[in-house]
Order: sequence, then structure tokens, then C-alpha cells
Amino acid sequence: MTTIDMTFPLWGLVIFIAWTIAVVALLLTVRIRHLSAGGSPKDFGTQNDESLLWRLFRVQSNLVENLPLYIGVVFLLTVRGVSGTAVDFLVVLYIVFRLVHSLIHIAGLNPMFRFLSLVIQLVCLVALTALAIF
Repeated sequence: MTTIDMTFPLWGLVIFIAWTIAVVALLLTVRIRHLSAGGSPKDFGTQNDESLLWRLFRVQSNLVENLPLYIGVVFLLTVRGVSGTAVDFLVVLYIVFRLVHSLIHIAGLNPMFRFLSLVIQLVCLVALTALAIF
């Protein structure tokens, strides 16, 4: 069986998956603590940006929404055998700002910072897609 060496895009995928799992574990911990303190399961779906429970739920949802986009880019890069300094830089930038985006949301900081982080991520994905195609 042929194996493919671990590349920056694949390591980025590992980090993305590990971060998603960590956020899910944190969300479960906060939910269990919420229920243990007498909270209601109905509170899980209540939109409240002041609530850590709600922010973690949104972060987890956002990670799940964005993971397929990154998987697609990694697939294109890997199948096409595209690599190099530009790819590595864009992958690192994307993953760093994916984590920053989550941390800003978890901390409840100004959503404008989250938006800026999202824009940087999208630019990275578009650039990586272009490198994979052309």
C-alpha cells in the first residue's frame, strides 16, 4: 500500500480536527456543569451571546461548517501534488486564524475581530484553491 507523506496541509487538517474535538469536549463539559447546577436542556438552544454555553455551541457549529471547505482544499492540494513555501505559509496562516476566530468567539470579544479573521481565512482558502488548480 502506498502512503503519502504528511504535508503542511495534512498537518493543518490534523490540527483542525484536534481543535474541533477539543471544542466539543469543552462544550460537553460546560453543558454537564450547566445541568449539574440546575440548568435546563432548553437553555442549550437559547441565543445569548453573554452565555459561554451558546458561544461554544456557535464555535462548534462554525468549525463543523468550515471543516469540509478545508478538507476539500487539502484534497485538491494532495491529489495534485501541489506543495511549496506559498502553500505552507497559507496553510499556517489559515489554521492560525481559524484558531484565533474560535478563541475570539469563545472569549466574547468584539465580533469585528472575528469578521477580520474570517476574511483572512477565506482569502487563504481561495489562494490555496487557485494554487491547487493552476
